Amino acid sequence: MDRRHFLASSTAALGLAATAAPAQSARKAAARPGSGDARLNELFEQVFNDRVARSPELATSLGLDKGKLAPLKAQFDTRTAVAQRTEDLRILRAEQSRIQAIPVASLSASSKLNREVVLYQMAQGAKAPAQFGIDSAVRPYPIFQQGGAYFSTPDFLNTAHTINDATDAEAYLSRLAQFATLLDNDTAEQRAQAARGFLAPGWSLDLTLGQMKKLREQPASTSTMVGSLVSRAAAKNLAGDWRGRATAIVERQVYPALDRQIAAMTALRPTTRPGDGAWRLPNGEAIYAVALEQMTTTRFTPDEVHRLGLAQVAEISAQLDTILKAAGYTQGTVGERLAKLNTDPAQIYPATDAGRAALLASLNAGVAKMSAQLPRAFATIPTQPLEIRPVPVEIQDGASNGYYRSASLDGSRPAIYFINLKDTGDWPKYSLPALTYHEGVPGHHLQISLAQQSADIPTLRKLGGFSAYSEGWALYAESVADELGGYDGIERAGFLQSYLFRAARLVVDTGIHTKRWSREKATDYLVATTGFARARSQREVERYCTQIGQACSYKMGHIAWTRARADAEKALGARFDLKAFHEVLKEGAMPLTILERRIRERTAARV
Repeated sequence: MDRRHFLASSTAALGLAATAAPAQSARKAAARPGSGDARLNELFEQVFNDRVARSPELATSLGLDKGKLAPLKAQFDTRTAVAQRTEDLRILRAEQSRIQAIPVASLSASSKLNREVVLYQMAQGAKAPAQFGIDSAVRPYPIFQQGGAYFSTPDFLNTAHTINDATDAEAYLSRLAQFATLLDNDTAEQRAQAARGFLAPGWSLDLTLGQMKKLREQPASTSTMVGSLVSRAAAKNLAGDWRGRATAIVERQVYPALDRQIAAMTALRPTTRPGDGAWRLPNGEAIYAVALEQMTTTRFTPDEVHRLGLAQVAEISAQLDTILKAAGYTQGTVGERLAKLNTDPAQIYPATDAGRAALLASLNAGVAKMSAQLPRAFATIPTQPLEIRPVPVEIQDGASNGYYRSASLDGSRPAIYFINLKDTGDWPKYSLPALTYHEGVPGHHLQISLAQQSADIPTLRKLGGFSAYSEGWALYAESVADELGGYDGIERAGFLQSYLFRAARLVVDTGIHTKRWSREKATDYLVATTGFARARSQREVERYCTQIGQACSYKMGHIAWTRARADAEKALGARFDLKAFHEVLKEGAMPLTILERRIRERTAARV
């Protein structure tokens, strides 16, 4: 979740802090377990509503920019980064204080869990602003090849900002004009942070400048920002000079701000420090420690994670060796054999519009096929629709290879699974089922949708998540898909290659950030280990360099989910019920240590 979404709150929270009863009085009022539930739930709901009211982007993402919150649809949060950090951290502290004032003894078991998870998330969210004066330990650079308003805002306007009537279209124009302020705010923040040593590596700045220029070089009248409004207004038969008005805003406000940002980043480019990892930052070791803890929700040291990764790579490679030999791939290392399979013409979709369309059609067919099997393993099936779209062309050079965006809470906007189709050669056919099961069902789409629809957790806990929980689930889901017959023939190699890739990430991320591996060395390792194409592998490594520790969340989370299920199966024996085990998803995302405890508790209740 974006920092501003997590920390955002309204002044109502301060009013609550001023008027709530002191902690001592609250303790006296707690007569029995569960008596504090109503107070806690009311507080959670206030915090949630306050954050939505403070963050127009969050309101739109959740589909809540309606009714009394309708004015938010025409707004962005245009506070400066310094103002956001200062104010949001102060309000976060107030929220923590109010939650902590409710005695644990007065709460039911489910409320204790909610309290524990929310306080954990708040504590983690406060660390980077409080300790390092930056928004995020994981994303320490204000502007980079996958971060900044230049990267996210056009996509937000196109995919999150819905247009159903003229008011929505007018709100789009209002936000388009404010995009210029967001760009200028980012520029000022990047200048200030660069002076402190927080400036992305040189190659990242080159990619960033390339994407900015690609966005800028489009004629305003035919830019994606204008085209999105024009095409959607036309689809709703909305009369008005939408193209002319949007073009004027882009030409007179957005492009000048983008020009200023390009000039600033060009001037900063020669000043960036050498190196690629967190060690190049002020307090880099401490920043990486915080990022690793946040992304894995564990206290593993970087060296422990590195060694675990090497062991996992060896174990999975041995399994792949057997599958590849059975398929006739017998010569060379596992990585070399996978590379050969990756370039088999029979496995590659043509790099044409038709080829990309066929690839997307295959992904949709895979989602439909697996959706039909879900009742065999899940008692509760989500109802939110899922769309599969290519990553927008103007950001595909620096974007991730694939990612998921959840549906709005009100159901007005579907979930979207994005795939980077810059090069169809990155996606051999045998690898696609595992990707679909990871991003779609039974992976991210099922897990996040179940949490959104769950009546067992407060709305506040539906806002964010924990990368280790959700990415670990998505990897575990790939094996559930295997149990449901999701892979045919050589597709099982794609399934294991997916696991090998995530194990290699443990090695690479810790190598970059604590062992001073270069981007090139990390890419070499990833290519040799997984057999992925170099361009794809390099994009991955570039993400690990600038989004610190996140790559470790996948396999660490997978290990926790797999271990928890194995323990439950051992304890319950023939009474183990896979559907009942998966119902834990309705309790929402949580740190791995809490997840494993909850599964033990749920298991004990069934013994």
